[in-house]
Amino acid sequence: MAHYAKVTNGIVTRVIVAEQDFIDSYIDNIAGQWVQTSYNTYGGVHANGGTPLRKNYAGVGMTYDAGRDAFIAPKPDGNYVLNEDTCLWELVE
Repeated sequence: MAHYAKVTNGIVTRVIVAEQDFIDSYIDNIAGQWVQTSYNTYGGVHANGGTPLRKNYAGVGMTYDAGRDAFIAPKPDGNYVLNEDTCLWELVE
């Protein structure tokens, strides 16, 4: 089993756990794109030493940036800049 994010117009609208076969057959029946995400990936690092996947675990409301192949949280209020290596927002003081 793996985690998949449903992405519609670049925004994650749902995250599910499913087999690849289910995603392959289900994708034809519903609008949007399904993108695999890793529960163990944060800031471009895999918690268990494995290969990180798409910089961050997807969550509803996050953006999927296909160019960066990364899930990015909404920008917080304030003076934040996106760290291109981690795809996390960092406060600029």
